[in-house]
Amino acid sequence: MSAIEQSFRQKTPASAEHAAAARRVMPGGDTRAAGHHPPYQLTIVKGAGPWLTDLDGNRYLDLIGNFTSLVHGNAYAPILDAARAAMDDGTNWPARNRHAVSLAEEIVARVPSVEQLRFTNSGSEATMLAVEIARVATGRRKVLMARYGYHGSAPHFECGTFGHEGPDTLLATYDDPRAFEAVLAERGSEIAAVILEPVMGSGGLVAASAEGLETIARAARAAGAVFILDEVITLRLSPGGAQAVFGVSPDLTAMGKIIGGGFPVGAVGGRADLLALCDPDKPRLFHSGTFNGNPVTTAAGLVSLQHLTAHQIDLMATRAAELETVLAKAAAGIGVPLSIRRSGSMLQVFFSEVAPDATNGRTDGAAMTTFHLAALNHGVFLAPRGLLALSTVLDDELLGEAGDRLGAAMTDLAAETVG
Repeated sequence: MSAIEQSFRQKTPASAEHAAAARRVMPGGDTRAAGHHPPYQLTIVKGAGPWLTDLDGNRYLDLIGNFTSLVHGNAYAPILDAARAAMDDGTNWPARNRHAVSLAEEIVARVPSVEQLRFTNSGSEATMLAVEIARVATGRRKVLMARYGYHGSAPHFECGTFGHEGPDTLLATYDDPRAFEAVLAERGSEIAAVILEPVMGSGGLVAASAEGLETIARAARAAGAVFILDEVITLRLSPGGAQAVFGVSPDLTAMGKIIGGGFPVGAVGGRADLLALCDPDKPRLFHSGTFNGNPVTTAAGLVSLQHLTAHQIDLMATRAAELETVLAKAAAGIGVPLSIRRSGSMLQVFFSEVAPDATNGRTDGAAMTTFHLAALNHGVFLAPRGLLALSTVLDDELLGEAGDRLGAAMTDLAAETVG
């Protein structure tokens, strides 16, 4: 056992005991793959502002915000107030609520390509609904996506995430318009939808080019396919999402995370004629869900978006750039190979001289696992794969503290590697 793992175990015995109990009732002691890591996950008992507290009383600077969804940190007071007020009137009912309409109006006002929308309960549900809309609209089945892209938990997406095609899934290289054009030229009559992330999340925070996105969108439409932009993690990049930054207008947009204020959420928005396929008055696609657009989530989500101003977005991006510089300097000072990709307020760390191409594999896996535990030992909570997402409540002082703590974690990593 490494010194870093030993220190982690010594600091977190209650989490270890709870992990054992969890394994008796959940496979691997978990019900969500992205946060899983050896030797066991922490059990978090409280989140407040930029801090998380585990079962042993250890506190951590939260630099992942539930995988980018908590853009205002944990237990943000205005969001809690809105959610509590909504709960006072009841948590859900099988009829329209005012909060869902207000949140839909806010999204339509912020994202120019969204004329109408439907709510779901997760980003995965949103991307699945977007594809089904495209299938009904085109009468086709197949989906074209980027190899190693991530669009949630559905068989026709997961095969592509792991780099191989499936019965209804075709693949092309990310940000390679010619590759997408070639597939569309050959198989276009079978393809219902082309779906892309403007910035790949699990693929390593690789950003597309504006020209590439627009070229692929044109090729998709020329082939009669629906162009879907997956903005589940990138809606935080501007008030209008990444599509406003890149200047591309998709037919449909899948959304999630920040539009729920910390509650389960998803949405598909876009052209009114496509969304009309879900209209219950003249349905061609039956879409329902017990908790779709529930008042608690939508009340919280409305506040989340209203408080995410252009100024706040720019400030988070500036601080992320500062953290990137601090980490690069720290790594150079101790001789640790490091490369970082940044997109707005999100960063992806690699312990290699050059960041790899879009992939779900990496050569620095062992170093990343070790660094992740070292960061936890120094009180910083980030994604096991090295993804960081800043929040509006991480101020300059805490940013400096985060840099110091992550620098100390890199020092521990270097010592263990040398040892």
